[in-house]
Amino acid sequence: MRDQDPSPVDTDRRLSTKETAELLGVKPETVYAYVSRGLLSSRRAAGGRGSTFDAEEVEALARRNRRESSGGAGGPGGELSVRTRLTLIDTDRYYFRGVDAVELAGRHTYEEVAEWLWTGRLRPGASFTAPEASVAVARRAAAALPEHTTPTDRLRVAAIAAATADPLRFDLSEDAVLGTARTLIPTLVAALPPVRLDHRDTGPLAHRLWARLTGRQADEAHLRVLDTALALLVDHDLAASTLAVRVAASARAHAYAAVSAGLGVLEGPLHGAASGLAHKLLLEVLDQGGAAPVIADELRAGRRIPGLGHRLYAGEDPRARALFSLLEEIPHAAPALAAARDVVATTARHTPLHANVDLALAVLTASCGMPATAGETIFAVARTAGWIAHALEEYGERPLRMRPSGQYVGPKPPRPLPEQDTSGVRSQP
Repeated sequence: MRDQDPSPVDTDRRLSTKETAELLGVKPETVYAYVSRGLLSSRRAAGGRGSTFDAEEVEALARRNRRESSGGAGGPGGELSVRTRLTLIDTDRYYFRGVDAVELAGRHTYEEVAEWLWTGRLRPGASFTAPEASVAVARRAAAALPEHTTPTDRLRVAAIAAATADPLRFDLSEDAVLGTARTLIPTLVAALPPVRLDHRDTGPLAHRLWARLTGRQADEAHLRVLDTALALLVDHDLAASTLAVRVAASARAHAYAAVSAGLGVLEGPLHGAASGLAHKLLLEVLDQGGAAPVIADELRAGRRIPGLGHRLYAGEDPRARALFSLLEEIPHAAPALAAARDVVATTARHTPLHANVDLALAVLTASCGMPATAGETIFAVARTAGWIAHALEEYGERPLRMRPSGQYVGPKPPRPLPEQDTSGVRSQP
């Protein structure tokens, strides 16, 4: 028998916060999250004590939530579709809360762009500071890892270690999660071992991260490229790692755990690690003196060319275009930039693919003496802000809604219990 919808509410009256929360099956603070996201409207109650909500509007939202519950968070054609106010990708451009992301990253720091994504407000001069206790425990945990550990491994361990130093991590209110965001990101950077011994963990985040990526001295042009790269990579709709974060947040995992879920998915070669493959490709092109023999070997081996093409952009990735423009202002980036363009032009003879952000990150990392893993590190630090923005959105939704149903294709039940396999068991004397 199908579940029956609850009795309709009396639409001639307004509901209290408690009544609204009960009807929607959420906590009172989630009701106010709905208001802040424009899903519900509120009015101050008589006497100014609390808020009231339009009963018909609440019932409409409850019906929509029930539809999602029965059918999953599905979209047209059965594809996963999740409502979000964060990022829109449209015709080779993308927008953060309706604002052109490339223009935003070109005029504001990574910290300011992160604040915009989280709150819809700009905080000029925004700065993130990590508590000493959080940094200490994260560094100890990361330092205990084997020497060959990747930076993403260190970041994931540092995130969990930092969580243990935060007894309030289970507070999922917006203010608490934003507080976590502003301390977790600099904690992750501080947990990475510095390459430059004269580094200082002060100033903009890009300055602190630079010392973890290369031993070369940075000028303003270099730091601007790194800071812009961080800002451009803050979010990119429902990438695989972001979906993992939303699944964790749907189960009400705290922000540290949600970020750890994102970091786990990021390590895949088709996601965050793609820039490392592009980095190695560029070094080989520089070593060979041209892209043709390198591309030929890749195609002969049946491998896709890293750093090219993006399923969401028919033309050039706007993030790559923005970074290439800045890299043109750095003289010693010219060889790697020329190698990247040679890769694009050579591959175009076979298939018309455009550069993506992984190739632009590879130009930055290869030209600045950074290791192949540096692009993934930049990506992970940058995207942490976006993951937390998505976690915040998901905390305002119905719990455990990210629960698709499996389509069973195994043997038809019921089947008899299996017999014990004794073929590999030696007889006893």
